[in-house]
Amino acid sequence: MSILGAIIVPHPPLIIPTVGRGREREVQATIDAYRAAAKQAAAWEPEVLIVTSPHQIMYADYFHISPGRGASGDMSAFGAAQTKLRVEYDGPLRREIVHRAEAAGFRAGTLGERDPSLDHGTFLPLYFLQEAGVNCPILRIGLSGFSPLDHYWLGQCIAQAVGALGRRAVFIASGDLSHKLRDDGPYGFAPGGPEFDRQITEAMAAGDFLRFLTMDPALCEHAAECGLRSFQSMAGALDGQAVEAKLLSYEGVTGVGYGVATFTVTGPDEDRRFGKQCEDLERIRLAEKKASEDPWVKLARMSLETFVKTGKRLERLPEGLPPEMTEQAAGAFVSLHAHGQLRGCIGTIGPTTENVAWEIVQNAVSACSRDPRFPPVTVAELDSLEYSVDVLGQPEPIASPDQLDVKKYGVIVSCGSRRGLLLPDLEGVDSVEQQIDIAQQKGGISSREKYTLERFEVVRHT
Repeated sequence: MSILGAIIVPHPPLIIPTVGRGREREVQATIDAYRAAAKQAAAWEPEVLIVTSPHQIMYADYFHISPGRGASGDMSAFGAAQTKLRVEYDGPLRREIVHRAEAAGFRAGTLGERDPSLDHGTFLPLYFLQEAGVNCPILRIGLSGFSPLDHYWLGQCIAQAVGALGRRAVFIASGDLSHKLRDDGPYGFAPGGPEFDRQITEAMAAGDFLRFLTMDPALCEHAAECGLRSFQSMAGALDGQAVEAKLLSYEGVTGVGYGVATFTVTGPDEDRRFGKQCEDLERIRLAEKKASEDPWVKLARMSLETFVKTGKRLERLPEGLPPEMTEQAAGAFVSLHAHGQLRGCIGTIGPTTENVAWEIVQNAVSACSRDPRFPPVTVAELDSLEYSVDVLGQPEPIASPDQLDVKKYGVIVSCGSRRGLLLPDLEGVDSVEQQIDIAQQKGGISSREKYTLERFEVVRHT
């Protein structure tokens, strides 16, 4: 057997009566749809539930799969300790998934469990599934900082393991949608919130899993979404399968988006190999972008690729560089992204070499090999990298944060010999307060300490 079907469900604690204490009626449509989805899952007669949750243990560079024989949990964190449940884990299936994931090159396993209890993102769907009579073993799988495609490929490994052991399995993708739908909501409002929810619910209704893989990362960030990576793994588990998709409900009345959908597998469909389709689209996009790179970005790429492939730095600059690269000195930052996520960023506040060109050469090498947040870039990653080069203007002291603009100016926060810098116009940085706070953290400067501010402009090359 293999994956029989899947459901997408949210996890607002208030939908449990002992937590909501009447407030659950505010989202009655979600509750009704949840029960319908649970009833559908029960009709599939699963032998195991695969549950992904953004509130399960999560690492940037590791897929965590809960170890042990089982787990219990309750709603004590939400004032309802009396509401509890316990589940057993499918140990043989877990071993098979870990084996296949490792064979595919993924870092996945049972290491690093900090809290064995059921997270509420897992508890909520299990509560309704048990109410519907589903009491089979489960596997609980965390998300990661890996790319959308990596989450998709992990889903493939899950489906292959299920098939190898002949399990009847149902995939439960737990995840809320945008958290920024209303000014009076717990997280405020952002225009990207309703737009994200519109796009994602359209994809749910159509069974268009390619959309799950190709959502604009900036839109996802601004929307403060929660469940997309869960949906991406679910899509991978249904790779190559035709589905009957039903969007059962959508609500955003609390300021957070709640979507409920079911996907019944109806048979194989080679046109639904969305991971391969996504790879093809990304390859075309990156090739087009590379062809249009300006000399600043081309030089960063040349420097980085030379170093990664040979272990040696460029010994001379290429011919034909613009005079502003060879006749001017300035600080510069080189930033790397892969699959929409930061992969490295190193720069200099002021000039440390004879000109901008050499500044880019050295900082490109540092960005791929010396950023302490990431492992060194490998040859296999080179084709997936996107570059940006920021050439910094002269910093100028300012008297107050009122003289900052997150889109126009970068900021330098200084306290004694400690300095923290943040570039302007970064995804997810929407306020001056955020900008200063991040720069302080980078410089190891407490908000209680007296610090000075400088601002600077950049010329950004992408």
